[in-house]
Amino acid sequence: MLCLLVAACSPVRVLDVEADQGFHLSNYKTFDFYEVESSGVELEPYASQLDHVKQEISRQLEQRGLSRSTAQPDLKINLGVVVAEKVQTRETNILTDPPFYMGQRRYTWKSEEIEVRRYQQGTLSLHLVDNARNELVWQGAAEGVIPDDNSAKLQKRISEGIQKLIQEIPQ
Repeated sequence: MLCLLVAACSPVRVLDVEADQGFHLSNYKTFDFYEVESSGVELEPYASQLDHVKQEISRQLEQRGLSRSTAQPDLKINLGVVVAEKVQTRETNILTDPPFYMGQRRYTWKSEEIEVRRYQQGTLSLHLVDNARNELVWQGAAEGVIPDDNSAKLQKRISEGIQKLIQEIPQ
């Protein structure tokens, strides 16, 4: 029960995963990354975190028995990173947000959306490609809120998200 509670409160969630029929990570021995191209104003502050993402993916895959190799790896990893600004709103309520002016007899009140805060949300998509066949064999994505101005907290959140995503890969 405690595990379910902790998992439900996690700031990172796996969106979806999809594997080819019969795909198992144990069928592969080596991996490497495709070159990552980054663009966009939203990504600029986080470009330095890309190395941490690769290191964490490497660490997780090495724990599962693979090794990184630049010479004809069995798996190639394609990364996609999207950072988007989100707006959190709340709906007004006549009990908690009463009207301040009631001068007209035909006054009507209606609820409105009020902006509460703005935040950054990051999404990481991970594609595993069989290098010999050049075919996608597994894909998954995870998302989470990016902490404000705290590099250590951001790296912890990246590590947590990658760990959750890699756990979804069939062994």
